[in-house]
Amino acid sequence: TELQVGDILLLLVPRDTASHVVEWLGVLPLADRGLAVTENHKVWLAISLFGGAVTAASFGLIYLPVALGLVVIAYVLARIVPLSELYTHIEWPVVVLLGSMIPLGAALESSGGTELIAGALVGLTQGLPAWVVLTVLMLVTMTLSDVLNNTATTIVAAPVGIQMAASLGVSPDPFLMAVAVAASSAFLTPIGHKNNTLILGPGGYSFGDYWRMGLPLEIIVVAVSIPAILVFWPL
Repeated sequence: TELQVGDILLLLVPRDTASHVVEWLGVLPLADRGLAVTENHKVWLAISLFGGAVTAASFGLIYLPVALGLVVIAYVLARIVPLSELYTHIEWPVVVLLGSMIPLGAALESSGGTELIAGALVGLTQGLPAWVVLTVLMLVTMTLSDVLNNTATTIVAAPVGIQMAASLGVSPDPFLMAVAVAASSAFLTPIGHKNNTLILGPGGYSFGDYWRMGLPLEIIVVAVSIPAILVFWPL
């Protein structure tokens, strides 16, 4: 969006850097009228409600989607999120993407595609230690996550992990955890996650910068995750 003379731009910046941002943009600040964009006195209430829901779900007291749904209702009742803005805070592209990818994942499974991919990965790692099998699964999932949304990647990769576990006759838990971690490690491309895309322009980064920073990060993630997964969920 090109800014024209007379346009008003609303920016949220740290208080101590506001003057530097105004000077960098070459704009004129409006007079301070004491308006607050954020309500800091509700921060701890919001954190407490969310933390309580996650804790309750972790101990099996309530189903996680139900717990998070109750948090949303509590946010509206406490006016943390105004009712008039409730729908604007929903990530509709993610909802549509999930609606599109779930049938794709189901089609892969029903057509035998999932079994075919899992069989190829199991055959590739046949006779190798368990940590090698999990590493291969993580690398494949990370590669998918670099070009797909992480949620969509999970929908596709999770059934593959379950099928691999079934082929090996072991628990699927470590495979699912490996998929969950790997799908969240989209560091190699600017399109792997919306955060990567958002900083591309303002940071002046190029495609290669993601490889240079992301590859060591992914190596660290794999090196730390595999031993941790095998400790808590031994095959």
